[in-house]
Amino acid sequence: MRMKKIASVFLAAAMALSFTACGSNTGNSSSQTASSSSAVSSAAQSSIASSSVSETTAAELKVTDMIGREVTVRPGSYKRVVCIGAGALRMYSYIGDVKLLAGVEDIDNESLSERPKMFDSVARPYVLAFGEQFKTLPSCGVGGPNAQAAEAEKILSCKSDIVISEYEDVDKENALSEALGVPVITLKTGPNGVFDENFASSLTLLGKIFDKEEKAETLNAFVKKETEDLKKRTADIADDKKPSVYICGLGNWGTTDHLMTAQGYITFDILNIKNAVSGLEKNGIQKIEAEKFVSLGDSTDIMIIDAAAVKNIKPLFAENPQMFDHMKAWKNGEVYLQMAYNAYYTNFETALVNAWFIGKTVYPDKFTDVDIVSKTNEVTKAFLGVELSDKISSAPSSFGGYQKIDTATFFTK
Repeated sequence: MRMKKIASVFLAAAMALSFTACGSNTGNSSSQTASSSSAVSSAAQSSIASSSVSETTAAELKVTDMIGREVTVRPGSYKRVVCIGAGALRMYSYIGDVKLLAGVEDIDNESLSERPKMFDSVARPYVLAFGEQFKTLPSCGVGGPNAQAAEAEKILSCKSDIVISEYEDVDKENALSEALGVPVITLKTGPNGVFDENFASSLTLLGKIFDKEEKAETLNAFVKKETEDLKKRTADIADDKKPSVYICGLGNWGTTDHLMTAQGYITFDILNIKNAVSGLEKNGIQKIEAEKFVSLGDSTDIMIIDAAAVKNIKPLFAENPQMFDHMKAWKNGEVYLQMAYNAYYTNFETALVNAWFIGKTVYPDKFTDVDIVSKTNEVTKAFLGVELSDKISSAPSSFGGYQKIDTATFFTK
């Protein structure tokens, strides 16, 4: 009877489902713009921040998800979980049991020949940790930055009893829940990525739903402790002791190069770092004009390139090997590679390790006790239960891992 009811609802609801795509997102400037955000009241936004939960019966809870929807759930009862949209499976992997997954998006199933493959060369820790299990699961949709709709029919075929989503439209999430006949819980992590309060709230929400509250509390406490440590190490550095740092190549829907940078970069704020980029109209990840990049040359002491941009910079460098010669950092050999942290939304553990690498790069005397390989293993174990430094470094688009770039050979190999 339940399947007949679902089928009757599905035809009408599926016609209405036209979701905003959740593509390869930035860690500090979310490209998953919630079209419904203006419709959510300030009171609801307040409850989002705290992921308020109120008990209704001994078996049920009403939770407020990250876009203000009140959903009734039965914590710890779910046996067939589906995650849809950029970042949903990653977030679930931090807290939930991957053995309960009833399906995965094609982008995360590397056994398929016909699927989005634009992120396959990038180290996505949740795939490195659980990719073999993902390969055994049926499809709940294509996924990827070009996926413009949640595929309700495929989700229905997985017979899930709950859906974790990163699509952020209130009405359409409600329609999907009605079509499937199961709770749909929407997550949202905010523009500051791993350092955002909404990231912590999403973890807390997952902990409540899947009876993993202690696990969520432990991971949130770990991130908080790491953040406080980073701040403490660099808090007393005087302005005249701060080198000017230019960061570039930050992922933005898969298109990035040396001109893609960020003003108001949260990692720099936490580490008390002077950003070479200022005077722009807005904060966040964005592309600057070539003329602006040239103007930064004389004042840039350190240049950090995100590994996501290397494949795009290489052909540009082949055409113009002098493209960085105006940069003081390039001439002085002060150019460094951090790991790509945006690949089908943010790799939050990678973003956290990047902060440690940047701190050690810019203020080496403050981080003499930090080994990046050990720190990477510590962080990935805290997030995913496994040490992944070797696998991250060996991914094709990691180019050997965290490093000081040899400016004479790096882009010509």
